[in-house]
Amino acid sequence: MKSSSNRITAIVCAMIVCLFAGVASAAAPNIGVLIYKYDDTYISTVRNALTKALDGKAAITMQDGKGDQATQNDQLDVMISKKMNGLIVNMVDAQAAAGVLEKIKAAGIPVVFFNREPNLDVLKTYDKAVFVGTNAADAGRMQGDIIKQIWEGSKAVDLNGDGKFQYVMFKGEPDNPEAIARTEFSVKQAVEKGVVMEQIGQTFVCNWDTALAQQAMESALAANEGKIELVIANNDSMAMGAIAALSNVGYNIEGGGKFIPVIGVDATDQAIDAIGKGIMSATVKQDGEAMGQAVSTIILNMIAGKAPLDGTSYQYDDSGIAVRIPYSPFMGK
Repeated sequence: MKSSSNRITAIVCAMIVCLFAGVASAAAPNIGVLIYKYDDTYISTVRNALTKALDGKAAITMQDGKGDQATQNDQLDVMISKKMNGLIVNMVDAQAAAGVLEKIKAAGIPVVFFNREPNLDVLKTYDKAVFVGTNAADAGRMQGDIIKQIWEGSKAVDLNGDGKFQYVMFKGEPDNPEAIARTEFSVKQAVEKGVVMEQIGQTFVCNWDTALAQQAMESALAANEGKIELVIANNDSMAMGAIAALSNVGYNIEGGGKFIPVIGVDATDQAIDAIGKGIMSATVKQDGEAMGQAVSTIILNMIAGKAPLDGTSYQYDDSGIAVRIPYSPFMGK
C-alpha cells in the first residue's frame, strides 16, 4: 500500500510540475518599446499598430524619449535591468545606435530597430538585431512624380510664366537619413522627369514639427510672397504648418481661391482630410500599420528562438538585415 501511495504521490507531483511548466512556458514575454517622441503624428500610428498587434501576445512597457537621446539611454538601462525578453527601438538619434546596441548585445536581448535607420553595418555586429523601415529615397521619388503631375496638370501653377517651378523645401532634421533622401530625391526625380525646378530661399529644417514649419513658412511668405509656386515637405506635419501659414494670407482655403500646391509624406489623417478639402495637393503614404505589424511579428519570432522572418512574407533587402515597407502616392481627385 505504501509503495502504491508513493507512486500516486510521485505521479501527482509530476503532473503539478508539468502543469506549472506549461503555464510558465505559455507566459507572455515582456517587451520594452522605446519611442523617439510620442507626439510625432506618424510614429503615433506605428505605436497604435504595435499595441494592437501585440495585444494578448506580450506585456508591453513603452517609453517616450521626448526627442532626447540621453533620456532614451536612461530608459534603455531600465529596460535592460528589468530583463526584458525583447526590445523595440525607435532611435532619437540614429547616429547613437552603436552605443545603444552595445548595451543590448551585452544583455543578449533580441532587438528590432524601426523607422529611424541606424548604420546597418553596426547592426550586423549583433545576430539578434533587425531593422524595419522604408526606402526613404522612394518617398522622395514619389514626391517628384507628383510634382511632375501637378506641373503638367495646369499651367496656372506657373504663376510668373517663366517655365520654372519655384519651390520652398521643408526638411525634417539636418542629419536624418530619411530627411536627406526625401529632400534630395523629390527634386532630383522631378528634374529627371523634365520639370525645371528653382528653390526659393533656404531649406527650412523644422524637425518634423508643425509649429516650426508654420513659422518658417510665414517668414518665407513675408520675403517671397508671389514668388512661391510649390511647397515640398518631408512629412505631413510640416506640410500642415505650411498650409496654416498660407491660409493666414488667403491661400489654400477650403472652397477655392488662391492656391499653392503642398506635398507631404506619411498620409496622416489630418493630411488626408486636407487633401479631401482641396487645401493640400498630395502626400506619400508611409504605412504605419504595416510597419507596426512587421515589427511585432519579427520581435515575437526572435523571442521564440525562430528566424526573424519565419512564417512571414517579408524579405530582407540587399543588406540582409533590413525589411523595407513600401510607400505609395496619395493624391486628391
